[in-house]
Amino acid sequence: MGKKGLVYYNDVLAGTIEYRENEYVFTYDNSYFSNQSMPSIALSLPKKKIEYRSGVLFPFFFGLLAEGNEKTLQCSLLKIDQNDHFTRLLKTAGTATIGAVTVRESV
Repeated sequence: MGKKGLVYYNDVLAGTIEYRENEYVFTYDNSYFSNQSMPSIALSLPKKKIEYRSGVLFPFFFGLLAEGNEKTLQCSLLKIDQNDHFTRLLKTAGTATIGAVTVRESV
């Protein structure tokens, strides 16, 4: 079983992102998908009823991660490997991201 994050758009559950079997999978939540007033979370992830799959962390989600000294500090404090982008996403993108999207670790 892989790791999983809940993706929110302005605190509304928009979908899930998972790491399983060496790939990342993003899927829109059914309620979010059905609500025509809710936008796609990113231009690169249009609102479709499909599983988006990638061998690397989707660039949109990678863009939510800290860089430079902030990245080093986060990894040190949270004891995360600097190359483990998915764990960093789950542990650090739950609040204070640039834009409307946050990612919270699923328990």
